Amino acid sequence: MDVSKKVAGIAPSLTLEITAKAKKMKAEGISVIGFGAGEPDFNTPDYIIESAKKALDIGFTKYTPASGMAELKKAVCEKFYKDNGLEYSENQIVISTGAKSSLYHAICAITEEGDEAIIPSPFWLTYPELVKLAGGKCVFVKTKPENGYKITAEELKAAITDKTKYLILNSPNNPTGAVYSEKEIKELARVIEDKGIWVISDEIYEKLIYTGEKQYSIAKCSEYLKEHTIIINGMSKTYSMTGWRIGYLAAPIKVAKAISSMQSHTTSNACSISQYASVAALTDPRGEKFIKEMLNVFDERRKLMISLLSEISGISFNEPQGAFYVFVNVSSLYGKTFNGQVIDGSLSFADNALKKGVALIPGIAFGDDDSIRLSYAISAQDIAEGLKRLSEFIKELK
Repeated sequence: MDVSKKVAGIAPSLTLEITAKAKKMKAEGISVIGFGAGEPDFNTPDYIIESAKKALDIGFTKYTPASGMAELKKAVCEKFYKDNGLEYSENQIVISTGAKSSLYHAICAITEEGDEAIIPSPFWLTYPELVKLAGGKCVFVKTKPENGYKITAEELKAAITDKTKYLILNSPNNPTGAVYSEKEIKELARVIEDKGIWVISDEIYEKLIYTGEKQYSIAKCSEYLKEHTIIINGMSKTYSMTGWRIGYLAAPIKVAKAISSMQSHTTSNACSISQYASVAALTDPRGEKFIKEMLNVFDERRKLMISLLSEISGISFNEPQGAFYVFVNVSSLYGKTFNGQVIDGSLSFADNALKKGVALIPGIAFGDDDSIRLSYAISAQDIAEGLKRLSEFIKELK
């Protein structure tokens, strides 16, 4: 039996491919420093773990409503009001099995066959695959390093056609660490409102901003934007709960209801125990202390990585303002060889760097073959050793 064309056309994750190679080398006793981490390397806070234990003890192990337990929806509404100045009712919130699930359901809910989705590049590698699964068409807008890898209002306007349905906006951004300012968000919002399109706003890294500014959500720009924006968020990055698989979205009531109905037939409800623990995560005052401490550690590592990368010749990068990645342009090294093999793109760069014991994510996975992504969600010691190996690898290129 043949696989359907829609599923057969989905690209495998290069991130997982490189990570698998690195793990295989480690299992063989080879030292590898991995810069591929897409999750905080902190354990989930104890108070959240204790809440999960309580859920088990009291028997909170049954189905919840498909769109999530009422207590968690209420906590999410309070979070949006407190952090983003946005008022949502509980029937506008859908809890899911991770932000990726929220994102897919959101895309399916507003995409008709042939609708165009504008995706600024570099992009998180999952966006195009989900749009394709939903029957949409991806329109990529290549952003410029001199603009901080952020799409401008002019670039957005030029990309919109009569088939455009929505923009996928990701701030703070994976893989570049770019953060859109309030001014930049409002400039995009004016174009969006004028052209009458939607926004899917991925704000999963909102608490990881190092400039001292707060996340400004595009849904706050106007009543139109609030009624035409689906915000995607979750527990994974903010509370180091990646394995707990809790995401959530906020949307206009009609869209939220449609997503809830769809979810009832795909994943049904998210894990009851994880939902119970997420209520504690969002409402317990100890959460703010954890976030602040994690942010400070990430900021120190960010500064360390920036400092060490600045000493390596032949590369360039923008200083990231958010998330926990640095996107490094290595294209000036293309055409050189390593052990007789020509470096002709980010994939061959990453493959050969792995031979020196350093695992990088090739930028081609994010729509930019000129670059590689480095995560600083690893220890300072590993950052220093890994960048030493990267520097040595670059020096060996001929």
